[in-house]
Amino acid sequence: MNDETDFIVVGAGAAGIMAACTGARQGLNVVLIEKNKTIGRKLAITGAGRCNLTNLSDVNQLVINTPGNGRFLYSAFQRLNSEALMDLFQRDLKLPLKVERGNRVFPESDRAQDVVGALAKELKDAGVQILTETKVTGLMIDSPEDADAGKRRVSGVKLHTGQELKSPMVLIATGGLSYPGTGSTGDGYMFARSAGHQVTELTPSLIPLETREKWVKQLEGLSLVNVEVRTIYEGKQLQSEFGEMLFTGFGVSGPIILSLSRTISPLVLHKPGSVLIEIDLKPALSKEELDLRVQRDFAKMVRKIYKNALDDLLPQKIIPVIIELSKIDPLKPVHQITKEERLRLVCLLKSLQLTIHNPRPIAEAIVTAGGVHTKELNPKTMESKLVSGLYFAGEVVDVDAYTGGFNLQIAFSSGYVAGQEAAKKLVVSRA
Repeated sequence: MNDETDFIVVGAGAAGIMAACTGARQGLNVVLIEKNKTIGRKLAITGAGRCNLTNLSDVNQLVINTPGNGRFLYSAFQRLNSEALMDLFQRDLKLPLKVERGNRVFPESDRAQDVVGALAKELKDAGVQILTETKVTGLMIDSPEDADAGKRRVSGVKLHTGQELKSPMVLIATGGLSYPGTGSTGDGYMFARSAGHQVTELTPSLIPLETREKWVKQLEGLSLVNVEVRTIYEGKQLQSEFGEMLFTGFGVSGPIILSLSRTISPLVLHKPGSVLIEIDLKPALSKEELDLRVQRDFAKMVRKIYKNALDDLLPQKIIPVIIELSKIDPLKPVHQITKEERLRLVCLLKSLQLTIHNPRPIAEAIVTAGGVHTKELNPKTMESKLVSGLYFAGEVVDVDAYTGGFNLQIAFSSGYVAGQEAAKKLVVSRA
């Protein structure tokens, strides 16, 4: 291996691989450095092993679904939008894709490993040199007095072997703090700080939530579909989501909980228990309509006791919990249930409350919120405004999105831009 190269990419995840391939296809001599034994470790487990690699949405929708500094990514999304990304995978990488509910895009094979395999082949075909089981320990940056016009310049990276690998351009694409087993252990934040960059507060995003109520343990494994969940903070409703959720031994998870967690997590980290969620088990019905439905069910089951009269209304597993929370005697004959008790049941079904105590540890988050401050990066190039030739892409930047393929689109788009711009910069410097 030569001690000098055109472009060093640190981190072989979605952003790093895309940047390396793009730069190499533009004529750069690229070295991709990965501390794991294999590339794409996190990619291989995303989407429950299926890899939801993007969301088929226009640029405005991509921005809207990126609550963490989505406007910063507008240019990157324009350069590589979801249609262009799908075209790249299907036409250039020969990987057939499919679009599912919510415009989520998956490989037809439902195998995340096929996405990794296609990208690995592209790296090879593009001539990218890959160094696995190689850890970067620091950046090499020229001191101000050695740099043109007083601006510092990156000059390479230091490796765990003691070797210094020189390059006029370096991309940091090391991911965040989520899933540390895949290599995302926060190295990129250390590199950013060493270069003088501000790293914003790091919090878990898209993460299961722990509740104070212990009855959730009884419902562990129960999945609810077509429910609405509302978040309440200091008496005010913040947002709501409709779809599927899951009860766990410690609290709640599932797609709509993960989406809501992006707002909830920072609130409860600063003040545990400050957020309530309300689960509407029957969102298609108003309270009045649900009351009529309950009356019809009770009339049909007039000879039964209360605990045996909810089978047509609710999943079997949740019935004992609802009975307990409704404070109606489970052995009470249905025809003896009062109007007040029935309306209390209706209100419970429309607003089953849980107190959110904490998010799960950040290591379990799908995405890390926070990162390298976007005000210190050029959104059109992903280059540092502080250090010439230093780029950042993907989760290490303070950008994050909702679940549904949006976060991988961020990684691919920002990596693509960094790879293209690095190539342009080298052409200019050689002119």
